[in-house]
Amino acid sequence: MSTVVLLLFTGVGLGAIYFLVASGLSLIYGLMHVLNFAHGVFLSLGAFLGFEVASRLGATTWTGFAASLLVGALAGAVFAALTERLLVQRLYERHIEQVLVTVGLGLAAVALFDGIWGTDPRFISGPAWMGRTTSVLGANVPNDRFVAILVAALVLLGMVLFLQRTRYGMIIRAGVENRAMVTALGIDVRTAFTLVFTIGGVAAGLGGVLASHYFGYVSPLLGQTLLIFAFIVTVIGGLGSLTGAAIASVLVALLQQFANYYLAGTGDLAVVVLLAVVLLTRPSGLMGRRA
Repeated sequence: MSTVVLLLFTGVGLGAIYFLVASGLSLIYGLMHVLNFAHGVFLSLGAFLGFEVASRLGATTWTGFAASLLVGALAGAVFAALTERLLVQRLYERHIEQVLVTVGLGLAAVALFDGIWGTDPRFISGPAWMGRTTSVLGANVPNDRFVAILVAALVLLGMVLFLQRTRYGMIIRAGVENRAMVTALGIDVRTAFTLVFTIGGVAAGLGGVLASHYFGYVSPLLGQTLLIFAFIVTVIGGLGSLTGAAIASVLVALLQQFANYYLAGTGDLAVVVLLAVVLLTRPSGLMGRRA
């Protein structure tokens, strides 16, 4: 019983990190129809800068950890906003060019991170409480899982409230439905779309810092590795559906954890099989709109 509980909490914690990465992808594609293969760069940059700040302020203090989250979120936001303004904004409705540019940016950024921080992983530590465990139904659950779950839940709530209850949220949704009409009303849709990218960058930056604590290290390829699973989550959940991304994140992570433990490390294979089943039976995803 304790093993099942541990796998459940570990899977949900990993799912929280998947969601932080996939939510930005889902939001950007669902609202703007942009395929952003450089999204993992936002995560890696946030993780590295968060690591640097925590190292200087005290990696084992709550001040250092809070500062790393703040800096990671800001780093992801700034890089995402610059990417949209300088590159993606010129390529709306040109999907092939979007793929080529964002893939190229992702490869160039990884090479840059290799040059700055090296190719070897940097092992990190956090506040003492996060390194300890809490007993839940006989299972000793690492406390950093609870932090990841809490942050992901707050990000999901914040995104939903922003899109449903704020003026810019309404502008973004209206701009997606009829960009020409919104522009004719004198509203600058470009600024709203940059804001969407920025929000996705914030979530990815937070995900980068939390992922580095979950895995215990940060490396130039961390973002690109998680990006693969984020794309899988986005497709399974339904492109453009935040709720679908949240459900699919937990589903994929739980399947991965249980398959790795009970089926001799076949978690990644099980996820790919699930992706194939969803694509064959429901191409729009679990919560996506049917064509």
